[in-house]
Parts: sequence; C-alpha cells; structure tokens
Amino acid sequence: MRRRLTVVLATVLVTSAVVPTTLSSVAVASVTDPAAFVDPLIGSAGDGNTFPGATAPFGMLSWSPTSTRGDQTSTGAANGYQYDTTRLRGFSLTHVNGAGCNPGAAGDVPIMPFTGDVTSSPTADTTDAVYASDFTHADEQATPGRYRLGLANGVTTDFAASDRTAIGRLAFPAGTPANLLFRTSNSLNGSEDAETHLDPVHRRVTGSVLTGAFCGRRANGGENNRKSYYRLYFTAEFDRPFTSTGTWRDGTLQPGGRDQTGGEGYATGADRAGRGSGGWVGFAPGSDVTMRIGISYVSLAGARANLRAEQSPWSTVDSVAAATRRKWNAELNRARIGGGTADQRTVFYTALYHSLQQPNLVNDVDGRYLGMDEQPHRLAPGQDAQYSNFSGWDQYRAQVQLLALLEPRVAGNFAQSLFNYAKQNDGVWDRWVHVNGATHVMTGDPSAATLATFYAMGVRSFDYRGAFSSLYAQATAARPEGLQDAGCPGQCVGQRPNLAQYLRSHYAANDVCHCWGGAAETLEDSIADFALGQWAAQLGLGKESAELSARGAYWRNVFNPATGYMQARDVDGSWVTPFDPASDRGFAQGSAAAYTWLVPQDVAGLAEAMGGKETAAKRLDGFFHDDAGNWQLRGGGPLKYDPTNEPDIHAPWLYNDLGRPWQTQETVRQIVDTVYTTGPSGLPGNDDLGTMSAWYVFSALGIYPRTPGSGDVLVSSPLFPSAVLHSGSGAVFTITSSGTGKYTHSVRRDGRPQQGWTLDSSFVRHGGRLDFTLSPNPAG
Repeated sequence: MRRRLTVVLATVLVTSAVVPTTLSSVAVASVTDPAAFVDPLIGSAGDGNTFPGATAPFGMLSWSPTSTRGDQTSTGAANGYQYDTTRLRGFSLTHVNGAGCNPGAAGDVPIMPFTGDVTSSPTADTTDAVYASDFTHADEQATPGRYRLGLANGVTTDFAASDRTAIGRLAFPAGTPANLLFRTSNSLNGSEDAETHLDPVHRRVTGSVLTGAFCGRRANGGENNRKSYYRLYFTAEFDRPFTSTGTWRDGTLQPGGRDQTGGEGYATGADRAGRGSGGWVGFAPGSDVTMRIGISYVSLAGARANLRAEQSPWSTVDSVAAATRRKWNAELNRARIGGGTADQRTVFYTALYHSLQQPNLVNDVDGRYLGMDEQPHRLAPGQDAQYSNFSGWDQYRAQVQLLALLEPRVAGNFAQSLFNYAKQNDGVWDRWVHVNGATHVMTGDPSAATLATFYAMGVRSFDYRGAFSSLYAQATAARPEGLQDAGCPGQCVGQRPNLAQYLRSHYAANDVCHCWGGAAETLEDSIADFALGQWAAQLGLGKESAELSARGAYWRNVFNPATGYMQARDVDGSWVTPFDPASDRGFAQGSAAAYTWLVPQDVAGLAEAMGGKETAAKRLDGFFHDDAGNWQLRGGGPLKYDPTNEPDIHAPWLYNDLGRPWQTQETVRQIVDTVYTTGPSGLPGNDDLGTMSAWYVFSALGIYPRTPGSGDVLVSSPLFPSAVLHSGSGAVFTITSSGTGKYTHSVRRDGRPQQGWTLDSSFVRHGGRLDFTLSPNPAG
C-alpha cells in the first residue's frame, strides 16, 4: 500500500525575546517507510535480551537463532541470542522479547542446517562441538519480518515470517552433505517430551514439544516452576525430496529412522546433558531448499491449517517478507515522526517495533487456543484474537499504555484474553502469563492495574464488567494459596498473598506475607487498588470505589518517617531492622531507595510525607546525581536511579507533580540522549516485553502516563519537531515543536494555552494537538 506523504507544519511562533524560530515556516517531512529505520539487533548485546529474527506484529512465530557457548543445555542468553556469541545450534520457532531471566522461555524446536554426515546423536554432542556452526555478523541481515544469515559451514539461510508461519531458503554448498536437523526436544528450558515424524513421501517433517518452565533456572522460585504447560506443534514442508532420514534419542542414533520421541527434562548442565530426541532429513549436495513451516499450540491439524491459510503454494520468501513488512509499516506508521537525526529515527522506530512485538497471538486461524486449564477453547463472542505473554509487573508501567493509545482493539482483545485465562484458572489472574501458563513471576497485582488503565484510556472491547468483578474478587477474597511459600520469593503462587492479614494490618507483613517482600508487595498492591478504585468509579460502583481508593493509600503504612524511606514491617507493627536504604530486604529486585519513589498515584502525599515538595525535589535530585551534581543514570548502585529497573522508570516524571516541570524535561531528555542509543548495546537493560522501549517512545514524544488506572498523561518536551499519531480508534494526535533546546517554554493544546503539566484523559481518548515552544533555558 502506498501512503501519502504527510507534511506537518510547526505552527507555534516563538518571539525573538524567547528563542529564534527554526520551524515556523519550514515543512518537516514525516518518515514514510519507518521499517527502514528499524534495527532488530538493537538490544541484542548486554542485557537487552532482544532477539533479531523474523516475526510479524504480535506474531505467534518468530524465526531466530539459538546460540551456544559450548553447553547444549544453556545458550548463555535469555532469548537464545547474544550478539557477542557467534556460534549457533539452530533457528528456533518461538521467542519472548527481552525477558529478564536466563534462559527466559520458549526457543522451541531449533532447526539446524548441517553440512557433514550425521554419524552420532546430536544430543550426545553436549558441548555443541560438531552439530553447530560459527557465523559472523557481516553475514547477518535483520529487518522487520525477515532474517538472513550465512553460516561458516557454507549454508546461507533467508527466512520470512507471517503471523503463525515462516518460509525460508536454505542454500547448501556443493560437494558436502546437506542435512537439516530438527532438535525437537531442545527448548531453552528443556522439555518433558517431544515427538518427531519424518515423511519422505510427502516431503514433510512434523512433531511437537511438551515444555514450559518459564525462568525455570532462577534460584528464587525456579524449582517450583519447572513444569510443562504447553505443547507446540509444527509442520514443515519442503520443495525438494529427502535423500536420507534418521532420528536419535539421547545417545542412540537411528539412521533411516522416521519416528522418535523423548524429552530432556528441566535440569541443567550434567543433569540434562545428553538427553533429548529429534530427527534429520538429507538433501542432494548443493540443494537450494525451500521450507514452509507452521505452528500451533492446539494440534498438528491446527499447524497445518495455519500454514495453508497464511501461505499459498506460490508464496516465496520475498512475497511473505513484503507482506509482513507492510504489516510492520502499518503499525509503525501509527507514529509518524518528522525531523531528528537518522540515529534518533532508528532508536525511535526500533523502540516502537520492540513495543509492538507483544502481546503474542496464540489462537489458530479457526479461533481455537489452549486455555490455562490446558484444554482447547474458542475465542469469546466479539473477540478477534487470543493473546498471551503478559509480563505484568513490567508492562503495566508503560507498554500497556502505548498499546492502548495506538492499538486499542488489540488492547481490548488482550484484556479479554487475560480474563479468559483467569476464568480457566479458578478466577486467578496470574502476574506473568506465558502462552497458557501461570508462572507467578514477580509481585503485586499487575492485571488489575493493566485492565483499569485500558478502561481509563477508552478501551471497551472486552467484558469489562465481568473482568472488574473478577479482579475485585481477587483483591477482596483470600485464597488458600496465599498462605503458601511455594515458588517464593520470585514466583510466589499467591496472587494476593496472605490477603486476610493485608486487609487487617493495611500492609503486607514481611514476616508472614508469603510474598517476595512485604514493602514491595504493599506498594504494588496500593497502585493496583488505586487503579481498581478509579475503574470502579467510572463504572458507577461508589462503595467499591471508596473501599479501593482508601486502600490505594496503604503505601503510607510502609513509609517510615524516622528514616524517610519505604521500609518493611513485621506483623507486630515493628519496622524490619537493621535498615539500609541500599538493601533489598522487603523489596523485589530493587532497594528501599528506589522503591521509595513508587507512589505514582499520590505524589503529593509522598512529598508531604517527606517534608514538602521542596524537600522531596531535592531528594529526587540526589537520586539522579552524584554528590558533585553530575548525572548518575547508569551503574550508580542501589541508592541511585536505574533506567533498567521498573520501579524506577517513572521517577523522572515526578518533578511535574513536585512543581519543577523543567527538571522532568531536563532529566528525561538526558536519559533519551545518553542511555538509549543505536547498535546492539542500545538498550540500557532487558526490554521486558517492550517496557523499556515503550518508555523511550513516550519520552521521545514528550508525554508519559501519569499513573496506572488513569488516562492522564504528563508533559515534558518532544524530541522531534513533529509527530502525528494515528490510533486504531480513529483518534489523531499531532505534536509539534518550534524553537531549540530541551526545555518547554509553553504548550498550546488545540490552539489554547495549556495550563499545568498534566493532560486529562480526554486527550488520549479523543486525540488533539499539542504545539510546544522549546527553549535552551528552563522556563523557571
């Protein structure tokens, strides 16, 4: 589809007394092919944990490498790929963007081109010395929807992905054997079982893997989570005949075999090495092979139907790649920026690309999906798609807001999907849903904050009354698993742990909470309850709104005036000692110093507790700077701001509510300009299913969600001279800037002066225009 070039004129005139006009009479051309500015390799080095392979927006399948560092039971990377590891043992069919544990999840069915004779079991090659290959980044090309890689063994691969399928060319060198290994059991975390079937008559390989075990190796709760919860089915079809077949199980090779089963287990190292099953097919030397592959979480028939629906017999890598690139451009064009440098455009559109990789489609083309009860289900009435992969504790702070702003229909389907899973899980909303599995990862009740935010931002395409009732029940009715320590601290099974005590004490007691940390649980639940209270008010539920809104202030019960920090308490009311603001005692993946700022729903109340806005602002200065006043934005230790840690990421925006908006503008721009960059190390930390990327997108636009449960947005200063956002709801948002500098001198909303530094929810619901006048100096 050819799109019309959009030209946005900056309409705000800046008087000479403020700053010279730079754009008042200059047209700023918008980017028309944003996919050209996406670099999927950004975030693939360091701790970004992104993957570079081919995938469609919100796609089920993602074709991307599984690397090796000499241990077949570990990739050394959260999602199977680390930029500095240039040896791989296959290309896998499923991935999760930016998970924070290593390995995270998925990486199902690695498929490896091999140019030697298969003379031993690939599973017995526990150090990946034989059945693996080196590569160089010079032979790698990643673009939205397509991934090409040339291997040192002489094979070149070129694959494109649709929603549930992939198609690729495998060019084998002449003069050497041409084999393709299906490591069916070798998911990132291992597997309980796998099956592989080779069909030379129909030139087809089919199979499945029974797996799960999200974050199954983590010390905090991992043992509890080493369990299966989904089976991934696949069907692969080829345009060349097989010249040979074979299978293996553990150390036993079966040349000529056609059927095999066997899993690996979920252990690591020597406890798992040498276990597993798979099969291989051979082709004539020098073959140029086309493979089409489809997947399903429901059945092999579903995988076949998905492949037939999404690929015609005449599909090519080029045609599928072009179609998926058009899909990506349709999504990326929802934010059409103008101006900026080439690097800034690359960082922006790559961040938007990473933000819109999830949630992930999990239903087949016939509408069936695997429920949390591990039974097939169909889409609910009015539902377009079942989505999963909900990194709740991470995403509710920025990614879900961006989704609601740009793709409200997807957001509504996602909300319905989570509600569907809860109904299939005895009413329990899990914090971190992977495919159909309840993993229990992290803390708090992020589903409540997420769905309340969706509703506040105008999303209505889900059973919002049923969902609210279910979430209200979870927040008010204690369950027996809330008294268990299974999975603790990182994956506690209780979604509202020891709720009865929480409701009595008005805080989570650290010694009996059955949670990761009592102070963190209190802060997170306070946000969730505040959000539910806002939602209840909008639904006309006055009693529930008053009850939940009061609970939104429970954060006060873990703020210790004597120390000036959030601090855990025991059930007898005493403060947990000894206290150190740099310690994570009572907290989850963060220090007391960091969590003290986690009150986005009541910044004024937090400032009052600290001694007033001036005192709070000075303390916040120290969060971002060292003692000499220099920026301390990365690596400053537990007392300083960490842009990779979710409880920290809203802190730069707190200055708006502390009466110092220019410091929000200054701090946000410093982070945008120095922490997010191009190149594989361009993300500051693990992307957490688009959370870090969504933070950047909002910040570059000069707006940010004020608090979960609200549609209000805070205002800073935009990075680009123009941006036009087209929501799936039909709302249009135009953001322009004139002048130079990082400080906002004034803002006009729909032609009228904007009073204050917060936009009410009507802006995100209905759209509008913001015209910024920028200055090199603070407005004061």
